[in-house]
Amino acid sequence: MSQTATLTSSPDWPLQVKAPGMPDWERTATQWLRNLLPARYGGYLPLTRHPVLLTRHVRLQLEHETRAVRAALRTSRAELPAMGVAESVIEKTIRMYAVELEQLARLSRGVRLVSEALLMESAAPRRR
Repeated sequence: MSQTATLTSSPDWPLQVKAPGMPDWERTATQWLRNLLPARYGGYLPLTRHPVLLTRHVRLQLEHETRAVRAALRTSRAELPAMGVAESVIEKTIRMYAVELEQLARLSRGVRLVSEALLMESAAPRRR
């Protein structure tokens, strides 16, 4: 099995991204990655024209989001009651943060796989 086949056979490979080597696979990878960033980043040409840079930025963005959600989860029980938030809402909020952490972890694994595939693609000799 090729290295790219191993990447795409992972359950973390994003369904929205075609397998490397298929027509438009880089376009689908770039589109998926752009959708993980706030919309304002869509206008930055270095990110939109260089998938490896886009991947790097998405990885950083997800790391920061994960830290923010962990901080929100960690401080919920201490800070939310003082803000007048009902206990039932606090419990729902804590569950929401836990689900979001799982989602961010899954997205981070998918971004890592797509990043590896893009790096392999850029390192491969071009056919003429």
